[in-house]
Amino acid sequence: MVKQQRAARTREALVQAAAAAFDLVGYEAASLAHVSKSAGISMGALTFHFPTKETLATAVRVRGASATRAATERLRHRTERPLRTLIDLTLELARLLDEDVAVRAAARLTRECPRSPVPWTDEWLPTVKTLLARAAKEELRPDADTEALLVLTTHLVTGTESGIRRRLLVAGEQHGAREELGRVWQLVLSGVSRDPDAPL
Repeated sequence: MVKQQRAARTREALVQAAAAAFDLVGYEAASLAHVSKSAGISMGALTFHFPTKETLATAVRVRGASATRAATERLRHRTERPLRTLIDLTLELARLLDEDVAVRAAARLTRECPRSPVPWTDEWLPTVKTLLARAAKEELRPDADTEALLVLTTHLVTGTESGIRRRLLVAGEQHGAREELGRVWQLVLSGVSRDPDAPL
């Protein structure tokens, strides 16, 4: 029992250190030696639990996907207005990206390793599509372009991740993405043009 607990703590420390490394420098630049040193765990113990960098990256992706799936599940079955739920989902994703390094790393790994067995977007994009389909029937204007709204939502979430990463690199901090995204949604819902029918 003690040995199992120790092994679990070791794995946890390695996954957290790997998440931080993948988040900071990406898959290619992250090294097992750096992860080992950051976690304070020997290379022998690291390779015992995770024989390759790929298996370690998979563990990080699973961790990030799990946290994202839990957040999505909490919101998916709401009976409130689907558009409000969609916005709340993106705000929750922004919060997760801000606060959970494994979620941020999972998002980056999905982008850098396209053949990822656990694509981060798969944890929330299907719910976005479902909510948009419901919103089209219940809330959106008849001429609303749901495909464009899907693209917009996707860009807002992925753009939030990019903004957080930029702030981390420049200022060493990231908090505030949820509030920032909330202001963007207010702009989207209210519009900015005095002439909404003007051609693009």
